[in-house]
This record gives sequence, structure tokens and C-alpha cells, in this order.
Amino acid sequence: LTMKTFCLLLSICLVSPASAYTAPKPNKPTTISHRRAFLSKIAGATIAASANTLSPNTASAADDNLQNVYWGAGCYWHVQHEFVLAERSILGRKDNELTSLTGYAGGFKTDSEGRVCYHNFQSIADYGKFGHGEVVGMTIPESKIEDFAVEYFKLFGDKGERADPMDKGGEYRSLLGLPGGSKHPAFPQVEAAGKARGMTLVDGKGNDPDTLGKRLVYVYDSNKFPFYQAEFYHQYHNDFLTPAYGKEYNNLANAALEDGRIKITGCPDRV
Repeated sequence: LTMKTFCLLLSICLVSPASAYTAPKPNKPTTISHRRAFLSKIAGATIAASANTLSPNTASAADDNLQNVYWGAGCYWHVQHEFVLAERSILGRKDNELTSLTGYAGGFKTDSEGRVCYHNFQSIADYGKFGHGEVVGMTIPESKIEDFAVEYFKLFGDKGERADPMDKGGEYRSLLGLPGGSKHPAFPQVEAAGKARGMTLVDGKGNDPDTLGKRLVYVYDSNKFPFYQAEFYHQYHNDFLTPAYGKEYNNLANAALEDGRIKITGCPDRV
């Protein structure tokens, strides 16, 4: 353990156990991961997360033909940070227009209340058991999907691997979601961006296994495999492998909760 990681998780431990809220219903077990082991072993308290479908877009009206998409490459904390930067640089969005949120996708199931949640000691709607992976969902113009795909594939570096290979299991598989999946009009451009980085894209079937060491990305039809927003706790969170992003970034979560871009999911959480 690095001291930085230990201190981060120790601070998590000090958070009061989360209470669950009931959200409106939205329209296979895996190996223990490096990060999950930390959360269970050091925190010793429920650090859970929940999910809901992608919230309505609040970005500029100039963004025509907006579409909900998602991207996943290991732990969603650092992926969200990179896509926040992309929304700002590619679309010129201001803080109150950002749509990138952590969440879950790629599985078939929710619980009876429509929830998908992070691992929690109450065993409520566990996303891993439901076959979902960690993703970041967003609402962007269709004409900019290619640009965001280029940013996505940069996450894999020169070796074609996610940044946190110590996290293993289907929850951390590489995946992306487009309306219509590989039949989306922009898919050829997305596939080309992947091939330029030595990545292979294949259709996801749902509940798919890990992609570690395979230079592989599953492509899902986001209409069939929708995005479920993660808990407030997991929004605009510091990554556990990099220096802290800073309070200005972390505080984006409070602003997004206040203006409705982040929803209460009904899963165990700290709000």
C-alpha cells in the first residue's frame, strides 16, 4: 500500500454508514479486486453505490442531436475525470453543463426497484452480481462521438491496457455503449479510433467477462443495455492511483446534486 492510498481509504472509513433511499423505477460473482479489497478491509463500513438511468441533458442548447453514450476502462473514478476534461475541451462546456457521471452498464438485471449498486454489505443490487461493468455516461452531440472515442482510446496507452490492471473481473472490463451499438452511424469512426490504438471492438452480449490483457473492448447497444447512474459518493471522486484532483473538482458533485444532474439512486450511499 502507498501512504496516499492508505490515507484515502482511512478517510473513507470515517464516513458515517450510508442510508438507502428509494428512487423511482427506471424506464455472475467475480474475484475480489485490489480496490474492493481496500474498501472492505480498511473502511470496515458500507461504502456502497447505487444507480439510475442517465439523467436528462442540461448542456447548451447549441448541442444539436444529443445522444446518451458511455465508456468504461477499469475504475470509473479516473475515467470520469478524463471525460470532464474532454467535455470542457471538445465542447466548451462550463461546470454546470457537464454531463459525465459514473455508473454501471452491460448487465441484464436490476433489483425489483430498478437499482444497480456498488458492492455493499447489505448485498443490495450488487452490480458485479448483476453482470454490469463500471462506466462513465454522458450526453454529447452525435457529431462529436468520434472525438470522444479518440479520447477514450487514449486511456489504454501504448500497451492497450487499462490504467488499473490490479482490479480484475467483469466489473472492470473495457466497454462502450452507443444507441444501436455497432449499428450506430458513428461506429466506423469509433472502430477506427480503436484500431489506431491496436484495440479490437466486438459486440457485447451482456454479463461479459474481463478484457484484461486482450486489447479488447465490448460494444453495447445502449438502448438494450442502458446506463445506471452510480451513487453520489462515486461522483467526481479522486482516483486511487493518481494525485488528488482537488476540492474544486470534488465539489462539482455537490453542485450537480443540487441542480438535479446527479440523482439519488436508492442504493446505500452517504446522502
